[in-house]
Amino acid sequence: MTAKDFTACAEIEIPFADLDPLDVVWHGNYWRYFDEARSRLLRSIDYDYLQMRESGWLWPVVHCSCRYLKPLSYGQRVRVCATLTEYELLLKISYVIEDPETGEKYAKAETTQVAVTAQTGETSMGSPH
Repeated sequence: MTAKDFTACAEIEIPFADLDPLDVVWHGNYWRYFDEARSRLLRSIDYDYLQMRESGWLWPVVHCSCRYLKPLSYGQRVRVCATLTEYELLLKISYVIEDPETGEKYAKAETTQVAVTAQTGETSMGSPH
C-alpha cells in the first residue's frame, strides 16, 4: 500500500468568522481545517475517534508543526488533504491546504499522535494491535 491509499481530503469554503483584523485567516484556524481532513482520513480507515475510544486506546497529538505559505481569505475555496505517513509505532499525518483547481499550496503541516491506554493513561511504546 502507498501513502495515497491513506489520504482523505475535505473541500472547505473559508468563513468570515475565521478572519483576523488583517482580513486573512487567523493562523490557529488552520488547525481546524487540518482536523476536518484528519477526521475524514480516520473514518476512511474505520478508526475514527469513537472507534479509538471503544478500542480502549486514545491517540493524543504530541507534536504538530505548520508551514504557512500563503494567506487564506474570506470565501476562498480550498482542498485540505491528510495523509497517514506512519502508523507502526505512532500515527504521523501530513497535511496540505491547496487550491482545488490550480494545486497552489497555502500551508503544509504534520501531526504526531501516540497510543495511550484509555484506562490508565499510560503511553504505549508501539501501536496497539
